[in-house]
Amino acid sequence: MQPELEFSFAVEIEVDAPIMVNRTPEGGKRQLIPIRGGLVSGQLEGQVMPGGVDSQIIRADGLCELSARYAIRTTSDHTFYIENNGIRRLPAQWREALFGDDMAFFNQIPAAEIYFRATPRFEIYHPALSWLRENIFICSGERSEQGVSLKFYRVL
Repeated sequence: MQPELEFSFAVEIEVDAPIMVNRTPEGGKRQLIPIRGGLVSGQLEGQVMPGGVDSQIIRADGLCELSARYAIRTTSDHTFYIENNGIRRLPAQWREALFGDDMAFFNQIPAAEIYFRATPRFEIYHPALSWLRENIFICSGERSEQGVSLKFYRVL
């Protein structure tokens, strides 16, 4: 049987400017993007708690390997932690822009032209959230100058 996807929830994340850690020996860069907060909607409702980070390695060929870690507080006052690992790939003509400090160029690229997928893992602390741990999810993302829009899908 072929797996299907079911939309579960969306997360709108607000970020600060990237912090350049260093250039990599291969010609890429390592950067950290602080997570300030955000909103959660869908089967879960709540807020992204401040203090998370998206740790990225941007390879010389423009491929971005990302690992975001952040916490969410639901409207029911339950918290959980997300570790979301994935990749983002831009069209070739935009790859050089990744090595600058200005992320405004993301607003000029149609979202459909950016491959941005991740596989989340959830650390839960309340039985009401056990469905997050008992299913497989994938995440589809869109990046803008202001932040990240994520959609989480349960694999059926």
